[in-house]
Amino acid sequence: PLSPQELRSGRFWRGVLVELVATLIFVGVVLGASAAPGSLAPALAGGLVAGGLVCSLGGPQANPALTLALLCTRKLSALRGAAGVLAQCTGATLASAAARAALPDHTGLVTRVSAVGTAGTALAWETFATFQLALAAFAVAEHAAPQAGLALGSAVAAGALAA
Repeated sequence: PLSPQELRSGRFWRGVLVELVATLIFVGVVLGASAAPGSLAPALAGGLVAGGLVCSLGGPQANPALTLALLCTRKLSALRGAAGVLAQCTGATLASAAARAALPDHTGLVTRVSAVGTAGTALAWETFATFQLALAAFAVAEHAAPQAGLALGSAVAAGALAA
């Protein structure tokens, strides 16, 4: 549990800032890569940037779904989870605004359900991709694997490619 004293600590706020910056970088890189034709570039960019962020920033979630999974399994307190999700949404919004401002107007950055699929199919694939990412995150957290960046980056890329 998070105490009022810890809430006033720099460590708590550094963690919130790390979530904001990591999500801003992750979303910005993926959106920038999505300007390229095809789905390979954003999937690979997402995996590479996720791995790099884990190695350099020590394992930010940078994903509200992953943060909620940690909350549901009581690996995060409610306050840390809420602050993390708020920081992640802020980072993603800032990255989206920057991408919109930096890229040409005709650049399509919105992910759409493919013509051969349905919204239900897309939801099922997204659920699968998020589940396997959470599984990888829990596995490296439990074993403190030094190759966590590789494991999580690979999970992000594999999930994006599959979905």
